[in-house]
Amino acid sequence: MAKKKLKIGVLFGGKSAEHEVSILSAKNVIKALDKNKYKIIPVKIKKDGKFNFETIKKFDVIFPVMHGPFGEDGSIQGLLKLAGVPFVGAGVLGSAVGMDKDVMKKLLRDAGIPIGKFITVKIGEKINFNKAKKILGLPMFIKPANMGSSVGVNKVRNIQEFKKAIDEAFKFDTKILVEEFINAREIECAVLGNDHPMASVLGEIISNQEFYSYDAKYIDEGAVAEIPAKIDKKTAKRVQELAIRTFQALSCEGLGRVDCFLKKNGTILINEINTIPGFTNISMYPKLWAASGIPQSKLLDRLIELAIERFEKEKKLKTSVN
Repeated sequence: MAKKKLKIGVLFGGKSAEHEVSILSAKNVIKALDKNKYKIIPVKIKKDGKFNFETIKKFDVIFPVMHGPFGEDGSIQGLLKLAGVPFVGAGVLGSAVGMDKDVMKKLLRDAGIPIGKFITVKIGEKINFNKAKKILGLPMFIKPANMGSSVGVNKVRNIQEFKKAIDEAFKFDTKILVEEFINAREIECAVLGNDHPMASVLGEIISNQEFYSYDAKYIDEGAVAEIPAKIDKKTAKRVQELAIRTFQALSCEGLGRVDCFLKKNGTILINEINTIPGFTNISMYPKLWAASGIPQSKLLDRLIELAIERFEKEKKLKTSVN
């Protein structure tokens, strides 16, 4: 008797500036999922956030491929948890802290994980250019606290660019970060697992633009991904260990891509984690695992297994005191 196919809902789109990136990622995920194992049904959330919530309950597993706010920040994860459906990736807490770069950096700092210098500014607060320059130096980066794919991110060299970048970042969030510029190689590591996560081989982003921008990531391919990165084994191991520590410190599960800086003197600084990394045809997360010996269809199998494994474990928890 043939084994019953799991019904997988691929959730994408959503109320985010990364709506279009999500569509590209979802197409790739749907294409790579094993049609012999799964019945795959795309579920698109419109740009206004509307979708039929009742459809969610009919799936065996939901695969959220939603980047940015309302998809990667714990919102949809809370909804799926209430619906009682297993889902791929981090839960509510891991998603929320992974999305909020201010909270993320504070948790990493408390865990003794090295990060760059930063200042957090909330909407309505004043930020003085000279004070920021004294703390962070020039150039500096300004970005929304809760956004991915380099949306709203600008490199700043003077007071005019500073004011413009702050206005731009506040279009996307009520809290922004001003960060020091780190002259270093950009190294990425993919993490996979729940309680016992493992790290992939490393990749390096070599950008021919000012920084790894939205356009470089998704539109004009203004960056080259070198996989594996040309790094000595000892340093690579340190990056992989820090990536796993970052994943665990932020209560992540399933998957995550940890981005870090490697300075000339060997210092490693963690930049951020992406709890729903891109799955487009040029995205680093699936490429890193392919280079580590796990092709995309097998990677998706494993992510679905991890979703079910966590769901079954949580199902055993008591929900009453009697």
